Amino acid sequence: MAENHITSDECCQFLFDEKLLKSINFDESQKRLDISVSPSKLGENFVMRPLSVGDYDKGYIDLLAQLTKVGDITEEKYQRRFREMKECPNTYYIAVIENTDTRKIVAAASLILEQKFIHEIAMRGRIEEVVVHTEYRGKHFGKVLVESLTLLGGKLGCYKISLDCKEPLIPYYSKFGYKKEDVHYLVNRIYH
Repeated sequence: MAENHITSDECCQFLFDEKLLKSINFDESQKRLDISVSPSKLGENFVMRPLSVGDYDKGYIDLLAQLTKVGDITEEKYQRRFREMKECPNTYYIAVIENTDTRKIVAAASLILEQKFIHEIAMRGRIEEVVVHTEYRGKHFGKVLVESLTLLGGKLGCYKISLDCKEPLIPYYSKFGYKKEDVHYLVNRIYH
């Protein structure tokens, strides 16, 4: 099956334990989102899994470039950042969808957890960097990733999960239970 394309070395180098993604019950989500796909049924030759140290060669950075500016990221820089993220347990959950035929990453999304003292030392989650390769849009991969990471955040004990999006995308993210709150979001962009 599709999973045998992932080498044992890459499996050991996942950003987080892949069992977390496999433990998500997606049945109600499929009905609510009116989609036939799920994390375990993405179609032949597609697999959803945690980001791997080997995903630089599978086009992860190129995929992110379809979303935003990424800069000049060498494999060495990628691996260093991957290790830094992995060394922060219970913080970074980046899920990807790989086309196992082409060995390319075709979709990705991130869940970042913030440890809090409020709400009885709860966690807050943020969904970020949701991107589907232009050639694979329309297959509901974005929906599967956002819903999976939202469910994962709940399972991990988040008291709330937020995401930032542009005004035209509010109806899309509303399908997952995200609501526009009456708060002001301010940004201080510091470029290096």
